[in-house]
Amino acid sequence: MELDIPSLIQGYAQGYFLMADENGNLGWYTSRKRAIIPLDERFRYPKSLQRVLNQERFSIAINGDFQSVIAGCADRDSTWISSELQDIYQALYQAGWAYSFETWQDNQLAGGILGIVIGGAFIGESMFYRISEGSKVAMVKLVERLRNRGFHLFDAQMNNPHLERFGACTIDEEDYKLLLRQALQHRCHFE
Repeated sequence: MELDIPSLIQGYAQGYFLMADENGNLGWYTSRKRAIIPLDERFRYPKSLQRVLNQERFSIAINGDFQSVIAGCADRDSTWISSELQDIYQALYQAGWAYSFETWQDNQLAGGILGIVIGGAFIGESMFYRISEGSKVAMVKLVERLRNRGFHLFDAQMNNPHLERFGACTIDEEDYKLLLRQALQHRCHFE
């Protein structure tokens, strides 16, 4: 896939996301049921995580080690983040569209969330952890940041039991596209 940044951003702005298939072929996808992380009172997290947050074991960084977050997200037995998609994320990062939201513990990358920011939408691409609770703390702190910065949409793309613990829900494609259009009308600053 050619690295045409405006076309890539246009694809995301229309509700599509990139994924590589099992052969590494990259393509645009969408979903009839889209997962979102609520940015209102529906967002929640396990009580046990509150104890971890109170301990303040983790510090937060944005783009502290973007390349390591991409590598961490791609480091799975079966991954949809091909080397070509890693290069695209790097190009989007260099152009100011992609971000890594990270947790650190004792100068070690504990976990992170990779996302694309367009207007008032944070499009979560993937997350990972290296230290227990690292990605969970990142999720809570990321939602706090998105709320404080006036974001309107946290798109998680596809739901799973881990995200449901934070209140993630699925909405149909029509409702998602309406939320996305509304979010794109706002100009929010992530950093």
